[in-house]
Amino acid sequence: MKKRTRGRGGLLGLAVAGVLAGCGRTPQAEQPQPFITGRVWNVAHQGGELLWPSNTMLAFRNAAKLGVDMLDTDMHATKDGVLVLAHDETLDRLTDTQGRIADLTLAEVRAADAGYTLSPDGGQTFPFRAQGVQVATLSEVLSEFPEMPLSIEIKQVTPSLGVPFCRALRVAGATGRVIVSSFSDVAMQEFRAACPEVITSMTERELRPLVLLSKIGLAGLAPLPGRSAQVPLRAGGIEVVTPAFVKAMHRRGVSVQVWTINDEATMRRLIAMGVDGILTDDPVLLGRVLAGTGQAGPAGQ
Repeated sequence: MKKRTRGRGGLLGLAVAGVLAGCGRTPQAEQPQPFITGRVWNVAHQGGELLWPSNTMLAFRNAAKLGVDMLDTDMHATKDGVLVLAHDETLDRLTDTQGRIADLTLAEVRAADAGYTLSPDGGQTFPFRAQGVQVATLSEVLSEFPEMPLSIEIKQVTPSLGVPFCRALRVAGATGRVIVSSFSDVAMQEFRAACPEVITSMTERELRPLVLLSKIGLAGLAPLPGRSAQVPLRAGGIEVVTPAFVKAMHRRGVSVQVWTINDEATMRRLIAMGVDGILTDDPVLLGRVLAGTGQAGPAGQ
């Protein structure tokens, strides 16, 4: 028997059902929207991982010197409860050390060589090895960049990071310059409950009705649990980022940031579409493109 597939009509039906199911939910509290500025932001994905070791202070410092508009990063917690910035749940891929971050102490995580695997020339040289590059901590970034906007994705779900993460943002006075995201609905709900004053991106489940309903001009019906939409170009065979989607989000005060874009043609297309930010592994390239289109802020100078 052939497996049934849902056409666009079926997907829109599911979207409408999702809207009806979510009508009783309380939307995220209204806050000022600092992430819609009328120009496209250069967002250094993991600090610019094509250029510098991912999620390290070296990457963040170099991106900041370049003049990017926002630093993007990912967050886990060590065995002893310290919030650290790393994309993967293990150290295996990006360092010379094996093991899950959640099973290691901060000292063990910091002992790893976070510059070990990056090779700009395809494996011929490894210029960042043995240079003292370490996994960064959240407190380091909040302290060293007291005014820089940040995009922080909660990767770890158990134990919950919502309360300690919120506490760190409040202590640093950073709640007004951060977008928090997660692929986990559980992690996002826990963070929103702990820190309602922080703007959050919507999860995949929350965004689906907005994306689908934008295709028939009904995105205004869907609930808005968050004030930012950090999205890929496509997902599940569906084009997510369209002029209609961007306009629908802007009408409701939702910023649109697109990940992860590393080619010039797509950057130019998104700039013309009026998105609010582009997450890129190559902020140098994006800075040049923005400068050439008259969209550049500090990053294009």
